[in-house]
Amino acid sequence: MKIKRVLVSVTDKTGLAEFAMVLARQGAEIFSTGGTLKALQGAGIKAQSITDVTGFPEILDGRVKTLHPAVFAGILAKRDVPDHMQQLEKLNLSLFDMVVVNLYRFEETVASGAKLDTIVENIDIGGPSLIRAAAKNYEGCAVVVDPAQYGEISAELVNNGEIGLPLMQRLAARAFEKVAEYDVAIARFFSEHFDGGDALGNSLFVAARKSMDLRYGENPHQSAGYYGDFKKYFEHLHGKELSYNNLVDMDAAQRVVQEFESPAAVIIKHTNPCGVAVAENLLLAYTQALKTDSKSAFGGIVAVNRRVESALAEELNRIFLEVVIAPEFSDEAIELLKKKKDRRLVISRNRLSDEIQVRSSCGGLLAQTSDDIVVNVNDLKVVTNRRPTEQELRDLKFAYAVCKHVKSNAIVFAMNGMTLGAGAGQMSRVDSVKIARMKAAEAGLDLKGSVAASDAFFPFADNVEEIAKAGATAIIQPGGSVRDSESIEAANKFDISMVFTGIRHFKH
Repeated sequence: MKIKRVLVSVTDKTGLAEFAMVLARQGAEIFSTGGTLKALQGAGIKAQSITDVTGFPEILDGRVKTLHPAVFAGILAKRDVPDHMQQLEKLNLSLFDMVVVNLYRFEETVASGAKLDTIVENIDIGGPSLIRAAAKNYEGCAVVVDPAQYGEISAELVNNGEIGLPLMQRLAARAFEKVAEYDVAIARFFSEHFDGGDALGNSLFVAARKSMDLRYGENPHQSAGYYGDFKKYFEHLHGKELSYNNLVDMDAAQRVVQEFESPAAVIIKHTNPCGVAVAENLLLAYTQALKTDSKSAFGGIVAVNRRVESALAEELNRIFLEVVIAPEFSDEAIELLKKKKDRRLVISRNRLSDEIQVRSSCGGLLAQTSDDIVVNVNDLKVVTNRRPTEQELRDLKFAYAVCKHVKSNAIVFAMNGMTLGAGAGQMSRVDSVKIARMKAAEAGLDLKGSVAASDAFFPFADNVEEIAKAGATAIIQPGGSVRDSESIEAANKFDISMVFTGIRHFKH
């Protein structure tokens, strides 16, 4: 289709002058509004005001300018319907062949912390209406909603003198996506502010653009992509492209390491922590974390919460790691770590936090608020005869913070700010205890004097008995079982201190 008549009204004026120049050279007549008209004329491009079409001035501080039959008739009229063409001729109206519109910056205005009145004024009305109209009539009117589209459209116009139907169809698809994303942002804002502020309201608003194509999903026969703003949270500094499994494990690693204020290192394998430690410096934290399970660490993901220096980089280079995540790398560390050309180096930019978490299930979606509760030592309930020592309390808090991120049923042994063994994802909790003991033994780590954390209550006293055999002296668990008294009795029998949190941390 030839582009003879164009309506342009944009907030983002990136590349506008160059694109409009291409349209003008193709002989297109350009009509525009407000600031866009000034920008075009200021760039030396011949453009007319939309009021020349409507015969009606912009009113209400610009709230009403394109909402007019003369505009929408020219967009929506079907060229292959004689009655439509006759009506336009009778009313002395003309067709629009292209609509170039991008919308008021609503989400950016919300993010800026602006006042409610300013946010509401940045809800675009005419823009989405124009986009929807043009996209609906995609065979007769091309719709352009993003400056990133200017290049492809310009190339087709310059090379062919017209736009083909396949491109117009793709433009229409993106246009409807854009309006949907915009509406979701507005609906989410209004729901949060005017409908009780419940994160889990009557509607689940999910809209995200694919920003990363992934080679495949969990397995090579599955396709996959990343939807969202990856760069808000991470920067891929070096190494081959990130995979689906990398991203899942990166999320798990970052969520563990951000639990701690002290220098901390986390090693993740298949979303489970196989080693975690806090220490006076990052190098010590990493070497302690690695001791927990150096075998499983092979091919794992490491996350730390401090700048990586060359000494730590040298240690990281000793084993194969898929990804290393840190808030910063020294220049020397980067040079050392880049020697492993395929390993990914990733900078963590912001704390990961989700108001809600969403996953597919049973043909629908499950949503829940995040498990971001932090256990306060002062709120722990001591249920045994012996109270925990100050050191045990510190280790109990550490172990419980780690246990929260281990797949259920989860058991974690720890001592002096270091994990000693973890049992994850077992159908029986006592089996998780046995696996955690086994892993500690394989690593040559003595559990005598350690503490143990459980993500949920003990259904039977055999868990306490197994922990006692390991040599642990204190236990932290939610409590709440009908057999709590049996577990308490067993702990007293072995002179183990046990505290209840009242908080369960199932991770399915």
